[in-house]
Amino acid sequence: MSTRAYAVTLAVALLPRLAAAQQPAPTTPTSTVQQTASTAPVAQAFRGNTQRAATNLIAAAEEMPAEKYSFKPTPAQMSFGDVVAHVTEGNDYFCSTIAGTKAPTRTKVSGTDPKATLIARLRETFQYCDQVLANVDDSKLGEELPFFGGRTRSRAAIMMGKVGDWGDHYSQAAIYLRLNGLVPPTAKKDAH
Repeated sequence: MSTRAYAVTLAVALLPRLAAAQQPAPTTPTSTVQQTASTAPVAQAFRGNTQRAATNLIAAAEEMPAEKYSFKPTPAQMSFGDVVAHVTEGNDYFCSTIAGTKAPTRTKVSGTDPKATLIARLRETFQYCDQVLANVDDSKLGEELPFFGGRTRSRAAIMMGKVGDWGDHYSQAAIYLRLNGLVPPTAKKDAH
């Protein structure tokens, strides 16, 4: 990257922070939230992404009729129920790894389990993520953590990977809904 491009990128990245620094500190209870975001912006952004992923993925799971949980666009792809079950396993694995805690021991769910069972587990795993991620901050983003296949990755890399994973699986669920004549939650007129 050229020096000029680097300088422009840096200026654009810092401009919002510089503008925010010119504002007086709020005296309302929200100042604690804003302070947390300013002292741990990555962890706070990750928690925000976790909440959005929970909202979108749970809404998609609720939108798909129970009789369509076995739907798969091609034989090689996961069924809709398999996608929901996969996300639940991933939530426990990734959130526990990021938080540096042991994943909870749960009975295994399968894509063939009833819709209500899969949605309940999806909610449970996102609640678990909220709980264990509450105290994650930015002080150990570079810490190497165990990852798939005996490898290690930094906490930050795992966090970013999980955001991408949630996006991939929501996109997958949205496509499955569309293929069944249903509108995905984020495409509805009242979606924000």
